[in-house]
Amino acid sequence: MTDSMDQQSVQKLFAGALRDSSDLAQKEFELFRTEMSESIRRMFLGLALMVSAAVFAIAALMLLTEALVKWLATVVNSEALAALIVGGVMALVALGLCLYGRSAFSSVSLAPERTIRSVQRDTQVLSERVSK
Repeated sequence: MTDSMDQQSVQKLFAGALRDSSDLAQKEFELFRTEMSESIRRMFLGLALMVSAAVFAIAALMLLTEALVKWLATVVNSEALAALIVGGVMALVALGLCLYGRSAFSSVSLAPERTIRSVQRDTQVLSERVSK
């Protein structure tokens, strides 16, 4: 009779552990989905704002460039030379901005950091419980 009760206790413990593991896995997956959607939503919002700003910046830059070339042409007495100088400076600025933008994108991580930490913590707790 004690063997039967022990076996039932083990079965209940195993069923409880299985149920808890399933609940834990579902919660971890939900955390993963939430974290990924937040990251992607923020990334797309930032991208949309950058594109909008770029449209306005291009229009302003074209007008300012034209004015700068006309002014510089009066100083150097050559519109071609003025356009070459302004174009060269703008190319250097564009290169610098491109390199800075590339480094900013590389710092964005889509890895679900909180989910990874939570799963590692849960794995550690489960392994400690199993070893006891």
